Amino acid sequence: MREHFDVLLVGAGLYNAVLANRFASHGLSCLIVEKRNEIGGNCHTYDLNGITVHKYGAHIFHTSNEEVWRFANKYANFVPYQNSPIAMTKKDGKFLYLNLPFNMNTYARIWPDLSPEEISAKIDEEIAEAKATEDTDTLSGCCKRMVGKTIFELLVKDYTEKQWGTSCDNLPADLIKRLPMRFTWNNNYFNDKYQGIPEEGYTKWIENMIFRDAPSKVNLLLGVDFLERRVKLESMTENVFY
Repeated sequence: MREHFDVLLVGAGLYNAVLANRFASHGLSCLIVEKRNEIGGNCHTYDLNGITVHKYGAHIFHTSNEEVWRFANKYANFVPYQNSPIAMTKKDGKFLYLNLPFNMNTYARIWPDLSPEEISAKIDEEIAEAKATEDTDTLSGCCKRMVGKTIFELLVKDYTEKQWGTSCDNLPADLIKRLPMRFTWNNNYFNDKYQGIPEEGYTKWIENMIFRDAPSKVNLLLGVDFLERRVKLESMTENVFY
């Protein structure tokens, strides 16, 4: 391996795969250092008996930027996929299966006897009550002010407290502020024009981005902790992307 590189990239995930692709395509030498023994970051996938497994949790690639979508498709065929999650909860002692993000399909199952107009009025009433009584600094208070008490208790409270290991009253409001809420019958989790999953998995897609166009310009070190070898690694370049 050479002793000097134009660029050092710390991490072999999606972001640095794109940087390596662009830098190498312009003739710059790149060294990628990855702490894990695999590329792909949290998007890493592997094959198990013909099934593509998302090791660190499922990922759906989505964008409304046509230039980004064209670039992505240069290095993988994408299977069209729309994420439409279903949550299981309990109401009045019975299991309910509800669509996420919250939309009219969700509300119609929670309040089956109400019309869409009555559902909207019901949620507005709960939100108004929460705004008069709830603290905006906590996750629980903020969420109730966004979606009302019923939806908070059915679909947010227990899951969030299990995930974080503490009461929603102890969690900051910022954790819930990106919560989507719709009054349409659309179950698609994302609003982006282009959505899909690489046919051969994210790892193959990222590998293609890194190496396919200019393989001689990119070196990869796996199982190397940048922070443990920082002095040596930084001496090999003037440009570090961490």
